Amino acid sequence: MKSPGCTSRHTKCLVVISLCLGLIFLSGFFRMKNKDYTISKVHEELLIPFMPCRAKTNVMFLKTHKTASSTVLNIMFRFAERHNLTVALPADQLVHLGYPNTFLAHFVEEFQAIGQNYNIMCNHLRFNPSEVQKVMAANTFYFSILRNPIPLLESSYIYYKDTVPAFRISKDVNEYLASPMKYYHPEDYKQNIYARNIMWFDFGYDNNAEDNKKYIQAVLKEIEQNFHLILIAEYFDESMILLKHTLCWDLDDVVYFKLNSRSQDTVQTLTPESEEQIKSWCSLDWKLYLHFNQSFWRRIEETLGLEELEKEVSRLRMRQKELMETCLSDQEAVGKDHIKNKALLPFQSGDANILGYNLKQDLDNRTLRTCQKMVMPELQYTSYLYAAQHPHKKRKQLGLPLLWTAFQEKMQPPTPN
Repeated sequence: MKSPGCTSRHTKCLVVISLCLGLIFLSGFFRMKNKDYTISKVHEELLIPFMPCRAKTNVMFLKTHKTASSTVLNIMFRFAERHNLTVALPADQLVHLGYPNTFLAHFVEEFQAIGQNYNIMCNHLRFNPSEVQKVMAANTFYFSILRNPIPLLESSYIYYKDTVPAFRISKDVNEYLASPMKYYHPEDYKQNIYARNIMWFDFGYDNNAEDNKKYIQAVLKEIEQNFHLILIAEYFDESMILLKHTLCWDLDDVVYFKLNSRSQDTVQTLTPESEEQIKSWCSLDWKLYLHFNQSFWRRIEETLGLEELEKEVSRLRMRQKELMETCLSDQEAVGKDHIKNKALLPFQSGDANILGYNLKQDLDNRTLRTCQKMVMPELQYTSYLYAAQHPHKKRKQLGLPLLWTAFQEKMQPPTPN
């Protein structure tokens, strides 16, 4: 019986395949009729489809601001716990890895002792590749996420209204954008970083740099060299499917509940003039976004294809719906005043009303633990992991409610006999 790939024109097909398999570990070339194949090429074509995919467990996520990155962080933390991985957490009482200062390795708790043996890095930092490489293994997978700068700036304005000088002294986002230089002073860049080209800044570059074509192309090329994958917040489900395939993870590794989102009534409507102004005021971010939005869809077409992507997105949403029905009493996120367990209250900032979740009562212990982790806000999860990973260190206080300590105690897995 002939192999499915053989035809009457290729009567030697079976013989060739057998010889190739026999010689698979040898070097050199093997000549087929009218075609030259290297041994490695034959190995790729014949063996790889049958080899199991191995999940990547050394992963660095550059957590950009106001880009759905808190949801990604929750995914990363849950994966780390599920696989008993070591997370590069902020040292001492820090919440971020030194942000907004450029990252240095000693911002990571116990870096001197643990060295390059961290598996996951995903808390906020300002990217500095040489210092990150001191912490993460050579085979680490690097990825990040971007968001359209137009809604991003409006979100930043609301969230950082009380802390950013350029936002604080303007009446609303449209007034700020009508004349940004009236409010924005570059010399106060560390206080005003959220007011202009914040993604560019997070990637480690000057957010006040001149919009120069040669400079922008050099930065984009450097980001492509440093990162294996850039996701897009507007296509979050599609991003999670691409991430799942690229990292060889399971569907439950990327299923999520949206975290750190805000109530719709705190969204300010941008005028058409303001939207156009953002494209020029945040032109570095705008060009960054356009470039990687294109590469994102190119990557989809080259790997999954749109038809398969649609099927997998549908499966992801079905699984998310199942978990929401299992875990949540309200079946959706609720405003800060309606969150019953204040230990799960997200950090509130500026004029935003950051939403959270209420869990169902009487869940069995295993289900409860799963659901708690899925709804746990960023600060609480960081504090919880820090206590679990560094039990001899003083716990992070983070301004959390007093009942958080008791909640942490309940979350700890039972001590084995």
